[in-house]
Amino acid sequence: MTTASTSDPLVIAIDSSTTATKAIVVNTEGKVLALGKRDITFLSPSQGFGEHDPRQWWTSTNEAIGEAVAKLTVAEKERIAALGITHQRESFAPFTTDGTPLRNGILWLDIRAADQILRYGTPEIHELSGKPADVTPAIYKMAWVKEHEPEMWASADKIADVAAYLAFCLTGEWIDSAACADSLGLFDIARLDYDDSLLEIAGVRREQMVDVKNPGETLGYVKQEILREWGITQDVPVIAGLGDGQAAGIGAAAVSPDTAYLNMGTAVNAGVSTPDYQCGQVFRTLAGGMPHTYVLEILQSSGAYLASWYRRALGDPELAGAPDPELEAVAAARVPGSGGLITLPYWNAVQSPYWDPLARGAVVGWRGTHGRGSMYRSVLEGICLEMARSLRELAKATGVPLTQVRAMGGGLRSPLWRQIMTDAIGLPITACQEEEISALGAAVVAMSSTGVFGDTEVATAAEHMAAFTDVTEPDPQAHAIYNELGEIQGRLYDDLRETNSLLHRFAERYPDAELADEG
Repeated sequence: MTTASTSDPLVIAIDSSTTATKAIVVNTEGKVLALGKRDITFLSPSQGFGEHDPRQWWTSTNEAIGEAVAKLTVAEKERIAALGITHQRESFAPFTTDGTPLRNGILWLDIRAADQILRYGTPEIHELSGKPADVTPAIYKMAWVKEHEPEMWASADKIADVAAYLAFCLTGEWIDSAACADSLGLFDIARLDYDDSLLEIAGVRREQMVDVKNPGETLGYVKQEILREWGITQDVPVIAGLGDGQAAGIGAAAVSPDTAYLNMGTAVNAGVSTPDYQCGQVFRTLAGGMPHTYVLEILQSSGAYLASWYRRALGDPELAGAPDPELEAVAAARVPGSGGLITLPYWNAVQSPYWDPLARGAVVGWRGTHGRGSMYRSVLEGICLEMARSLRELAKATGVPLTQVRAMGGGLRSPLWRQIMTDAIGLPITACQEEEISALGAAVVAMSSTGVFGDTEVATAAEHMAAFTDVTEPDPQAHAIYNELGEIQGRLYDDLRETNSLLHRFAERYPDAELADEG
């Protein structure tokens, strides 16, 4: 870290996520001087659907930035030199040229396109796009729109992700970062450009896509009327950013293949940066937040979401899913594995390492001696065992052993979950200091563009701005137990694959319209 000067630049960074948009103002030390936040309403018009009103992407951003900037002094406002963007990946919506949305945005966690995944998903598309056939890439949900709402694609002038829409609202230009647009799954990722065969599957035309630049490049300048509203008088460039997963890695200065970032958030993901394009079964490949790099990322949708689901559905109803210290204590009192209880954490299908949209969650090994603490511990263990196995496979694929894991996300606030994750992986986990780590990653990229650290390299800015707190060490005995339990867990997917396919067809014939409202 460097020592900040009162003459050094400040940057604004925004993180538009599934639940809210957060805006931070950051100095050269990576210190957050001000924060603003506005919630975004989650919409689920049908079971498995996840949507936003895209207008809230902008209103929440504008208000969050206004709140953050209002906390600054006049002198601090005058030091704002750039604005960076990170966003929820894979989410998209159709727009007219003037930015009017034609329908709700479809989100990354939406699972409506299982049939399209099965029809269109192939190893060839995986290798071309870097994205395994899965519920998250937008291409399959775009194909769903093509088949179910063809008038949308016929009338749309632009089909854009969250970052591209925000860039349009800020600058008046339809333009995006390659490290944001790539998550739609429409790129020939080796060339970092749209591929005609992938556009055809999605049912969209190249002219409906926005232009892209490399992360760290200037997309345009914030409109003067917006700057006046925020109380800023100087020009502010909007810097091409990156998806929230890659941004978390940059915020943690995980900029080399031997250092993994681990985000224990709503979803749990982990990844490493690499200079070369690689394709593998365990991970998905994304455009990196450093120009001309890639991120190899492990993804598990059922992270803190699953722990919250358990507490909401089966925990203390008065807590409404909030953390429960008593439940944590009961779960912590159980031994690793609770005497043979295993969870497959596939509440939202499965991504790494199987990428199966039909997979379902399971808890196997019940005995009368098990109770709510055993199941809660097993839920946390299921997530961690899966992550540990995937990290081992990731290291094998890259040929670079992991030496460090840098973690972030709300899950770190659970001492139990953090220790289980450390024991399962078998490496120390270092906690990142900044909670808004994805926003910090966007701030790092924006700050790099100012050249304040002597060059415009994102890695240089990351090393200066990342900060860490405590380290959790693994328990060798628990690690050995989890290795054994993980081998057993790893067999269950194959054992239940045919059953899950039967359940999928059953649920299609007998859908439960009230299921989304239970608990």
